[in-house]
Amino acid sequence: MDCIFCKIANGQIPSKKIYEDEKVIAFHDISPEAPIHFLVIPKDHIQSVNEISEENANIISHIFLVINKLVRELNIEKTGYRVVNNCGKDGGQSVNHIHFHVLGQRELKWPPG
Repeated sequence: MDCIFCKIANGQIPSKKIYEDEKVIAFHDISPEAPIHFLVIPKDHIQSVNEISEENANIISHIFLVINKLVRELNIEKTGYRVVNNCGKDGGQSVNHIHFHVLGQRELKWPPG
């Protein structure tokens, strides 16, 4: 499979990792849109939200537990942050591997664009 996030998850492509366990990896975005901007991805390839099933749904709750841990470590849990998932072409998904952006340490406007 030629998936850049799979290659990051298995160490073929380097990343600025901030967290890793047996299920997920979190790393800084290479083009940050906020002072804090990292991604959390499952190590197993799931293309998008459309591919979530009863068999793999537990990874999503695990991702959010990791996000909770990291925003506390980065001290943005009180000031606020945004968690973004893009799904499909019209949703702005540029890598076909489910991922969650976490942005913080600046005021984020709505609508996002």
